[in-house]
Amino acid sequence: MNVIVIAGGLSHERDVSLRSGRRVAQALRDAGCAVVETDVNADLVELIRGTDNPVVVPMLHGGLGEDGALREVLEVLGVPFVGPTGAASRLTFDKSIATSVVTAAGLAAPRQIALPHDIFRELGAPALMESIGQQLGYPLMVKPARSGSALGATKVDDAASLPSALVAAYAYGPVAVIEQYLEGTEVAVTVLDEGDGPVALPPVEIRPESGVYDYESRYTAGATRFVTPAELPDDALAAAQELAVKVHQALGLRHLSRVDMMVTADGPVFFEGNVAPGMTETSLAPLAFEAAGRDLGEVFASLLAQANAS
Repeated sequence: MNVIVIAGGLSHERDVSLRSGRRVAQALRDAGCAVVETDVNADLVELIRGTDNPVVVPMLHGGLGEDGALREVLEVLGVPFVGPTGAASRLTFDKSIATSVVTAAGLAAPRQIALPHDIFRELGAPALMESIGQQLGYPLMVKPARSGSALGATKVDDAASLPSALVAAYAYGPVAVIEQYLEGTEVAVTVLDEGDGPVALPPVEIRPESGVYDYESRYTAGATRFVTPAELPDDALAAAQELAVKVHQALGLRHLSRVDMMVTADGPVFFEGNVAPGMTETSLAPLAFEAAGRDLGEVFASLLAQANAS
């Protein structure tokens, strides 16, 4: 098979995507694979059609890469690819839908309100802010319904700060989610499925120097300390891994995903799923691979073989 790694795109996460794509492509070359790297452009379909036995690794982050659109095109072309299907990606990428699905599956997730920009504009902020505060309480988290890397996400401590946080979220999309703020230890659990069912890798504990795991904390070397496995009791680690696998299954994911959660006093609580986890030097999934004794190239070579066989 010939591997095509797609990275870049036009989302706000283009730079991160390019870094992830380069790292995965090199790891696959080191593992003995023939790899072509490409961006999303007018030549992509012809490149795929002109390649013998192509298998695609979508390393796009944000909108086009995680909303299912590109994956649905690959499905139409009949090209095997690593990662969740277009439908599962679309469901997972929209936080307002994913949270509802996870909750309906009986899994722990924050209370949440989805607020389209049109409603916010037409009804006016004052009428909404009081009701939202009464229902969810403060502090709150406000974030775009469809975005990644914590772009547009804000912690809100009082009603006066809520309108500006919503405006920041709307800069990244037409729907914002307002949800209960979770107190606890933030961990990310990578789920790997190489054909024998999904397995949760060691949870990665996230300790940002700034106290907030925002875009800068995610992609600036040294800005965040990561502990793998997380420094939690064994039963808490096991509960986090169990939740990650159940979320992976509830959202209909396959091959590889990352489930972000907060381990609270009452146990782990889901707050976001990722269908194309970052693979940069500061990303979480590669840390989990390393902690599990897995090589990045070997993991993706195995996933490519599984995708090609399905």
